[in-house]
Amino acid sequence: MTADESGLGPQHFDVIVEWRDQGVVLSVSGELDLVTAPDLSESVALVLEKSPSAVVIDLSDVGFLASAGMSLLASTHQQLGGTAGFAVVADGPATGRPLTLVGLDEVFGIYATVDEALVAIHAGRS
Repeated sequence: MTADESGLGPQHFDVIVEWRDQGVVLSVSGELDLVTAPDLSESVALVLEKSPSAVVIDLSDVGFLASAGMSLLASTHQQLGGTAGFAVVADGPATGRPLTLVGLDEVFGIYATVDEALVAIHAGRS
């Protein structure tokens, strides 16, 4: 059995940063877990240095969301402290369901699309 067959091989993980006006969308793909969360954390830290007016983390292409990823989302929301809008795009059983089960939908807005998230932030509902 190879490392990839055992599930211990390298994971696909990527973060694409897209600025939209003064806001930013971080589109994540792959598995967001203990191994990959530091990569997203680094991307978030670089983005926050530029003081965006809104931060949207898009988990549409995430196939697995572990507690480390959920903790990172909560800490990002806390870091912003109301200085910028914050929302997460998570529509599906791999992302939306875990976030709802742990109650993070009560902490920050969770939306089906990036456009819905941006509209909500700009309307002050995030």
